[in-house]
Amino acid sequence: MIDYPAARAVALVVQTGSFEAAAKALHVTPSAISQRVRRLEERLGAVLIERATPCRATEAGAALCRHMELVGLAERDLLAQFPASKSDAGRVTLSIAVNADSLATWFLPAICDFARDDGLLLDIAIDDEDHTADWLKAGRVVAAVTALEKPVPGCRSVALGRMRYHATASPAYMTQHFADGVSETALAHAPVLTFNQKDQLQQDWLRARFGYGVVGPAHWLPATEGFVTAALAGLGWGMNPALLVAEHLAAGRLVELLPGTELDRPLYWQINRRAAGHLEGVTAALRAYARRVLVG
Repeated sequence: MIDYPAARAVALVVQTGSFEAAAKALHVTPSAISQRVRRLEERLGAVLIERATPCRATEAGAALCRHMELVGLAERDLLAQFPASKSDAGRVTLSIAVNADSLATWFLPAICDFARDDGLLLDIAIDDEDHTADWLKAGRVVAAVTALEKPVPGCRSVALGRMRYHATASPAYMTQHFADGVSETALAHAPVLTFNQKDQLQQDWLRARFGYGVVGPAHWLPATEGFVTAALAGLGWGMNPALLVAEHLAAGRLVELLPGTELDRPLYWQINRRAAGHLEGVTAALRAYARRVLVG
């Protein structure tokens, strides 16, 4: 049997990043937390926490943390059936992996009302939509917004819609770099905005338009809003979410490199099947909001 007080200590160390912070949350001493964690590690025969700054879960520790999330969800639903015990139901933290563009546009408005009213706490990790499913596969999150349609083993996949992107730049940038038109030669020399090494949107757009994915010199800018700001300032061209640049395009502050050549990326909500039943409200809230703002 799992020592659940010790398992909760492990989860809090990982969540807060230190033994000291976990001790404060549980109103015990750091020594007590350390003893609980060490005792559980010895009992399970596995290291659960990487002692670093901040502390991180090992693969085995991540699996235990996700188990504790699922236990918390099940316990909360059970206690809800007993009015006298409702006050004893602890706040449950839901770990989710989300791509940065969704987080900056539609995801938070979609989930915040539910999380606030339901008392759910959020622990959000950011990664590229092509890689958020890896967090599920590794057991580091319970749910993810991902571009992967095929369900991760043990998960349920729900279609959300398509995130639309426009290849955009400022009028001044277009005059400077594409005075003779948007050509392969001009694109090879025009600075491009790139989120990080995982960002393939610019390459995908080029492949769809020109049959190749080689871009010019890159500015590395890991911030969705920063992409728009940089494009407005004429720093480079980039793929910006329609939800963020529609007004700028309408006002002429940004223009499309090639009008009518938007790029759509399908998005899916994948959730651990053991958690899906407890979080039907979350899934419903996300689907309803996504239907309103994403491309069908």
